[in-house]
Amino acid sequence: MKIRAITCFCQPGWPVNRLLLEQMGIFARHARAEFERAGYKVQGLRLATTPPGEWLPPEALPEAATSAVIDAHANGFEFTALGPILPGQDAYYAQVLPILAQNPGSFITASLTTAQGELSFQAARQAAEIICQLSTLETNGFANLRFSALANVAAYAPFFPSAYAAQAQPAFGLALQAADLANQAFENAPTLLDARDALVRGIEAHAAELLRVAENLARIYRYRFTGLDFTLAPHPEDGYSIANALQNLGLPVFGLHGSTLAAAFLTDTLDRARYPRCGFNGLMLPVLEDSSLAAASALGVLSTQNLLLNSAVCGTGLDVVPLPGDTTAEQIYPLLLDLGALALRLNKPLTARLMPIPGKKAGESTAFNFEYFANASILPLSAEPLTGLLAAGQNLPIGSRTPGANLSD
Repeated sequence: MKIRAITCFCQPGWPVNRLLLEQMGIFARHARAEFERAGYKVQGLRLATTPPGEWLPPEALPEAATSAVIDAHANGFEFTALGPILPGQDAYYAQVLPILAQNPGSFITASLTTAQGELSFQAARQAAEIICQLSTLETNGFANLRFSALANVAAYAPFFPSAYAAQAQPAFGLALQAADLANQAFENAPTLLDARDALVRGIEAHAAELLRVAENLARIYRYRFTGLDFTLAPHPEDGYSIANALQNLGLPVFGLHGSTLAAAFLTDTLDRARYPRCGFNGLMLPVLEDSSLAAASALGVLSTQNLLLNSAVCGTGLDVVPLPGDTTAEQIYPLLLDLGALALRLNKPLTARLMPIPGKKAGESTAFNFEYFANASILPLSAEPLTGLLAAGQNLPIGSRTPGANLSD
């Protein structure tokens, strides 16, 4: 198991508070040393801010973003997440492309939902347009790696690009790369209950050690520790495929019927483990980051529909999903509405990081030369433009379905 990221949270202010970022850099480097001394490899140090609309006018965002990213990088942070554009903050969307073009270490997101439990149709439309525009910004549509649509995602999720802070005060959390724990627990388990117990024991043992280090750091620096995100993030190497872990339970290929049961089993198991939580703590199914998911895409058993179906019982939504290069914003818009509706109705956080690949059609393979990607087949998108009431720019309240509720109520 590795630590994908030590994610620090703050509001850098404008002009940027360089002393604050210097202090957070000192903390982050110390934290890395302490976790590595405890036996955990740390992949990266990351910084996430509060939503930009809470501390910057839109016209100041490009300059402030560049300054924050440069200063953060100078203090050891490889990447900076600038937080979500919130519904109703339309003027900020015009700044997304220039920010991501000028700052390769920057991430930014768009929230499809409001704090009042509403789905913003306008935010979904604007996010869909940004996804299409970003697809031509870098080779192979790579810029969309740094943009995501969020639905019902709370602050302090440590995984990028979803990370953002709710308050200016410094805090930190851990994003964990732990798909290997599921592979080890499931590989030779005699029963499902044994597999469950083995994974719970493994998670709790690591959580206790991680918590010991984190709480000591929090006492020294007086930074709030927000918790652990044990979303079982994969990596495209042997033993780190979460789809392979589920296949170890007896699933022939992830994407076939039986996948939803396997996904529900895994996330129910995570729910049984005891540790301080932040973020998603579910099943992450990033098509381009998981070698077994990439192989399943080549077999034609994956689609955005069944990935969303599995998100209903587990995961983080639609992550690094390769789509045809000619996909339009009018086709992405209904997909984002589906995602937002699912997140609100089930009261869970979901995201969409979609990657239209220029010049590629459904069924063709991606051609990334990136150590964190496994090349996969382009997934078809079964979507056409919406019309009528579903095309209107509205905020639609969607209540959550509480367990045991009477449908006639």
